[in-house]
Amino acid sequence: MIVGIIPARFASMRLMGKPLALIGDKPMIQHTYESASKSKLLNDIIIAVDDDKVAQTVKSFGAKVILTPKEIATGSDRIAYAAKKLPDAKIIVNIQGDEPFIPGIMIDQAIEPLLFDKNVSVSTLARRIYSVQELKSPSVTKVVFDYNNYALYFSRSPIPYVREARTNLEKVQLGEVYKHIGLYVFRREALIKFTKLEPTDLEKTEKLEQLRMLENSFKIKIVVTELDSFSVDTPEDLEKARLIYTQMKKKAKNENSKKK
Repeated sequence: MIVGIIPARFASMRLMGKPLALIGDKPMIQHTYESASKSKLLNDIIIAVDDDKVAQTVKSFGAKVILTPKEIATGSDRIAYAAKKLPDAKIIVNIQGDEPFIPGIMIDQAIEPLLFDKNVSVSTLARRIYSVQELKSPSVTKVVFDYNNYALYFSRSPIPYVREARTNLEKVQLGEVYKHIGLYVFRREALIKFTKLEPTDLEKTEKLEQLRMLENSFKIKIVVTELDSFSVDTPEDLEKARLIYTQMKKKAKNENSKKK
């Protein structure tokens, strides 16, 4: 059984009450749930929350919810807590609760390696970077991987270093720099093992929990996608998400008008 778990933490440092922030006429967590529901490979979707108000909201739009302790620090730990209550879940997908428009096909792309190769226990997504803004931004995590598409390293800095490039634009044009998209697929035993490990040195330095996996010899399969997803981390991001949703509604309305 393949289960998507959406961790939703109420007390976000940069955007308090983020799961309940309205985008159009729906809370963000509902948008994320409905987007994830378009996946063709997920058998079920659970929302793991740490707040009663969020839990009631989730129930109001018909989704399944598991209430988790407030003191859980990371999304991975939250989904592990929820997964322990789902014994039939053999493959678990960590779908970020702050990505309201994530395409269902992206979720399926990340799941596929675990269906076709029993040796893959963790997979995630990456998309090539073409903009200098993304290259320079420390909030955009970069990843480098080997010829078999297994991750070598993740960093907030631009990697790899493009020695022949004289400008940031040339770095993007001459080098293949990839953005890591933080959607993870785990085999059940890999998720439980990972979340039992203590934070590691590189993880603490870069503030990237996936480095804990690499430092403990986990192999992370990278699936390269041409698609992207928008993450809401700040009030400014929330305003952008509202604009995107308005544009999406207009586009859908125009397409429906053409069909008539």
